[in-house]
Amino acid sequence: QIMATGICRSDDHVITGALVMPFPIILGHEAAGVVESVGQGVTSIKPGDKVIPLFVPQCGECDSCLSTKGNLCSKNDIGTGAGLMPDGTTRFTCKGKAIHHFIGTSTFTEYTVVHESAVAKIDAAAPLEKVCLIGCGFSTGYGAAVQTAKVEPGSTCAVFGLGGVGLSVVMGCKAAGASRIIAVDINSDKFAKAKELGATDCVNPKDFKEPIHQVLIKMTGRGVDYSFEVIGRTETMTAALACCQNNYGVSVIVGVPPAAQNITFDPMLLFTGRTWKGSVFGGWKSKDSVPKLVADYLKKKFVLDPLITHTLPFTEINEGFDLLRTGK
Repeated sequence: QIMATGICRSDDHVITGALVMPFPIILGHEAAGVVESVGQGVTSIKPGDKVIPLFVPQCGECDSCLSTKGNLCSKNDIGTGAGLMPDGTTRFTCKGKAIHHFIGTSTFTEYTVVHESAVAKIDAAAPLEKVCLIGCGFSTGYGAAVQTAKVEPGSTCAVFGLGGVGLSVVMGCKAAGASRIIAVDINSDKFAKAKELGATDCVNPKDFKEPIHQVLIKMTGRGVDYSFEVIGRTETMTAALACCQNNYGVSVIVGVPPAAQNITFDPMLLFTGRTWKGSVFGGWKSKDSVPKLVADYLKKKFVLDPLITHTLPFTEINEGFDLLRTGK
């Protein structure tokens, strides 16, 4: 039973076609709930457990699960977009017709069905209306900084996009001890919260005639050590790459890339030594890490409240999407 679910831009990407999935579909992937029942052979979860569904599962058997370097379990449905359970079936119907699952979770519903490898049991004391953010937004952003980029103390960072995930990147950079965190967004209304969470500078590309990567290079003298694209636009992905230090700078793609768009860029940007990498779910091994992140939240190692702007009843989900689209 889903008790709380966040609205993420990735859900909206499916609606707009930027992330291609089969319709009809029940969206939603950032949630927390209580187990109502379990199927045959399920051992790690029991009825009554508080849980967070995992859009990146952890089967524990595939190459990525067995490697210390990766977290994108081969049982994921992000790349293939089949919209089905791992056994190739769907557990949702409406008026006798099949409805697709969304990346193994489908949380915009009172009840969902997930595979045992795609759910994590969490502390019974956890407030579900807060820790649901650990199901995607917070973990994705925070982990991109501390896990994927491995931001170091004293380093400089640039974060493109200040939605919930971008703000979580800012929090991760601060937690890692970055000395300068430059927040970049075309919506200046986002700047106060970015500063509250650790940004040292805020830049609106609309305030400058020159390209934003040149602005950032001028601000830092040599480019940033780490940059993060947390929007999902190809133009900002190349700008984020170009603004990081030309030899040992690292740029991380966190935002879901739009379908059917390719990037054209000068390969000299990479030849000189920069690293360009992607991060799904912050690089966390989901089933192992989510309970630990919830425990860290309960120990007040990080905050989630500033990431929550509105709390709405489920019947007002469309109003929630309107708030997302208008940057509120």
